[in-house]
Parts: sequence; C-alpha cells; structure tokens
Amino acid sequence: MSDINQGISLYKEGKFEEALEIFNQLLTNSPQQPLLLLHRGRILSRMGKLDAALEDFDLLVQADNYNADFISDRAVVLHLLKRNEEALAELDRALNLDPNNPYRYSSRAFLKDRIGDLKGAIADYDKAIEMDPEDAVSYNNRGIVEEKLGYKERSKKSFDKADNLVGYQPKEQKSTNPPKDPPTPKPAAETPEQLKNQPAKASSELSFTNYWKTVGRVLSDKNTRAEFFTFIQSKLGKKK
Repeated sequence: MSDINQGISLYKEGKFEEALEIFNQLLTNSPQQPLLLLHRGRILSRMGKLDAALEDFDLLVQADNYNADFISDRAVVLHLLKRNEEALAELDRALNLDPNNPYRYSSRAFLKDRIGDLKGAIADYDKAIEMDPEDAVSYNNRGIVEEKLGYKERSKKSFDKADNLVGYQPKEQKSTNPPKDPPTPKPAAETPEQLKNQPAKASSELSFTNYWKTVGRVLSDKNTRAEFFTFIQSKLGKKK
C-alpha cells in the first residue's frame, strides 16, 4: 500500500495525477485525517480542480476552526475562484488568530496586491517588516508594489535592502549597444503553494501561468527564503 511520503514525493516532483491517486487511496481508509486532506487539497488546486480543493479545505477548517494555516490555504483557493472578498476575510481571520506572525501580514499583502489594493498591500508589508526586519522577501515584494505605484526611489530602496539581506550583488553590465526594451518587472518571490502551475486562462482574463511559472513557494525557514530569493534575482534580474 502506498504511503504518505511517496505521495508527497510525487507531489513535489509535479506528478500530480499519481500523487492524487495515492492520497485518494489513503483517504479511503482515513477520511478525516488532516494531513492527508491538506496535501490532497493542495494537489487538487495545483491541478486546477478548485471546487474539489475547496471541499477539502472546508473540511479542514470545519474540523479545526482556529487553525490559521488551514484558513490561509483556504483563502488562496477562494482567491483562485475569484471570490476575493471571502479570501480577504479569511486572511483577516488568520491574522487575528496568529497576530504575532509577520507571515500573516505578508500573505494578506500578497492578496491585496493581486486584487489592486496597492496601498493596503504596502501597509501590510510595512507591518511585516516592522515585525521581522530581516525578511528579504517582504522588502522585495514591497518594492514591486511601490514600483507599480510609481514610487521609484522607494522601490529602489526596498530592492536594495532585500539584496543586502541575502547578499545578492547585481552584476555590472557594460555595453556599447543601444539599450534594449526594459526588463519585465520581477514577480513576487513568495507565492502560496496552490498558485503555482495554474492552468492558462483565456487571453482576456488574468493569466496565472505567466505570473507564477517562474516562482515557487518560499518556506518559513530563513535560509530557504534567502536561497530562493537569490535564485529569482539571478534568473530574472531586478527592474531598477
């Protein structure tokens, strides 16, 4: 019989169909096991099966209505379903339950950025940075929002601070060739798990594929966050 470790391994390798089969089998024997529901919900959301994913997260939250992590994951799926008011309310609830965790502010800031509340996003990133002044990801993501608002000097300071925290040194580029088109703005370096590898949308809609395909979820471990942030910088560069 397949075990949870095998399912998680397949999930991390992007073999979602195989991973889903394992978790479906495991849940047949343990239908209310939270860890199994959590991973299956994330797999389903990565596959674009959002209604089914929401059912799993609904069960998790019903079983533990005070678990901020379950609530936050559910909020991501609600956002993907374009139920943004509900998603924001859930992130508010997660923050109220876990107010001393700066990640709750940065998560809500991420959603506010996605739904167009740019000043609200900056306010939340400011709070996250106040609580954890060594968090390069929040500085980086705040810089992106400041750039959207046209705050060029402020965004440069945020980007520079993020670079300094992870020890990233941009390479000097000398060229006599005419300047090329400006680089595409760097995507946010912290992305909720369910937002990765979403199916492409119609051209008239928001395309998650283009936005998420180069980024991965940064875990709470500082070394992992710094390593991933450096990778993003080296691959995409930073718009000045």
